[in-house]
Amino acid sequence: MLNIPTQSFPAPSSQQRVAPSGQSGRNKVALKPGHSLMDWIRFSKSGKDLTGLRGRLIEVTQEELQKHNTRDDCWTCIRGMVYNVTPYMDYHPGGEEELMKAAGIDGTDLFDQVHRWVNYESMLKECLLGRMATKATTAIKAIIPPPPLTGLTPPIPAAPPPDKDLRPRYDWFQTDVTVHLVVYAKRKIPSSGCTVVDLEAGVLRLEVLLGKMSYMIHLCLADEVEGSVSVHTAFSVGKIQVSIRKQAKGKWTSLGQPQEFHNTFLRKKDRAPYYRDCVLLSKTEVNHNTYVFRLQLPRGTVMHVPVGQHVYLKALIHDTEVVRPYTPVDQNLAAASHLSSQESHLYLMIKVYPDGVFTQHLNNLHTGDHISVSGPEGTFAVRPLRDVTYLYLLAAGTGFTPMARLIQLALQDPDTIRKTRLLFFNRREEDILWRCELDELAAKNERFQVEYVLSEPSEGWTGRKGRVDESMLQDFLNRPEGSKCYACVCGPTAFTELTIRLLKLQGFSEGELHAFQG
Repeated sequence: MLNIPTQSFPAPSSQQRVAPSGQSGRNKVALKPGHSLMDWIRFSKSGKDLTGLRGRLIEVTQEELQKHNTRDDCWTCIRGMVYNVTPYMDYHPGGEEELMKAAGIDGTDLFDQVHRWVNYESMLKECLLGRMATKATTAIKAIIPPPPLTGLTPPIPAAPPPDKDLRPRYDWFQTDVTVHLVVYAKRKIPSSGCTVVDLEAGVLRLEVLLGKMSYMIHLCLADEVEGSVSVHTAFSVGKIQVSIRKQAKGKWTSLGQPQEFHNTFLRKKDRAPYYRDCVLLSKTEVNHNTYVFRLQLPRGTVMHVPVGQHVYLKALIHDTEVVRPYTPVDQNLAAASHLSSQESHLYLMIKVYPDGVFTQHLNNLHTGDHISVSGPEGTFAVRPLRDVTYLYLLAAGTGFTPMARLIQLALQDPDTIRKTRLLFFNRREEDILWRCELDELAAKNERFQVEYVLSEPSEGWTGRKGRVDESMLQDFLNRPEGSKCYACVCGPTAFTELTIRLLKLQGFSEGELHAFQG
């Protein structure tokens, strides 16, 4: 029997779900009746042999993997583990064409481009064939040291170490009753924050998100402390102070013992998401099928989700771990985007689908039930907005969620962004999210405008009708001479890809666009 390791999910090397500007997203296909996610879960748990190996696990050579590259016999490798994905073909939301791109080969890179939020290990557990065999030549190289360099061959100079001055650093100080940890980020910090602190059973985990990078402090504290923490941030100078009360008065000789990844500065995508257990406090109706779920973070957690980024929710559904990404909103549009540093609630606006495995699970939760929540994920940064004078937001359906906090951020900065305009696409009038709040905001603030577009309007509808097209964007966009414009797009994949193409026809460059993919 092979020793199959437990791998972290999502993988440390995988991509962010929020894609870079204009990047093509994932196409979903219409599944055959009876081939939903729940149908796959039932089928995979039916006891049928989905591997053809009758429960055995094997080592798969490169040559053997390459033989299984057809629609009816499709194997693929993800992070060293080989799966028979043939039974999954008709259940895959991206269609068989997407799966066939990885047929008979190592599909890790293809997987990471679009599937970071999918727990393949749980979904394909019954399809596991085994692991890739280690090449003999690789094994030999690992145990035989390279020959020493002779005087005839000059040594190859090593790459210079990274500039340590760019790395954040930390320090600490204390009183008899408190201990304070201070991080110096050595750069400005966005007003929406970038800090995630988790204190549990005396272990402190602090992650500071700095663009594409992540700085982490991870310590088992030297002595017992109270369970709550407070965080104070000096945004303009990049200073973060975490304060904790000691359980007993006295002086510590050290802050604590380093844990895994302590004092490391890595690319964010190279860290596996960290989940904490949250409690559902309330569910507030937004419209006929969408709710704001208010979650309580653990007592020892303070989490600042940067504007435009999302979190993952994770739940065990029918013995299968299912993960979905959602973008937090504030309690309402009137709330400030930079909430209190001690804010302990997370607000998620989620549409509940009749056949949605995960959203139905959420909808059936009761007050006091628990759900696992990751830290912030995503690539959106506010830096490109610094000199923008006109901000255009184009959203369809729940693609509005990342726009809510963007609107707030834009209106908080009266010095640069003169106008923020939202073009909001929905099917019917009753589908429009936070319509009263948007209308009220537009009435009170001349720097914000909103227009609604309905694809299935009632007879009495007097606003825009139809779907996004070139003429509609020509009418919506205004690019005064000397202005700097930026556009953000979010919605179903087809909507996002079409809108990005149309914006480019209107003269928007890659650097003036950001597509939230989903």
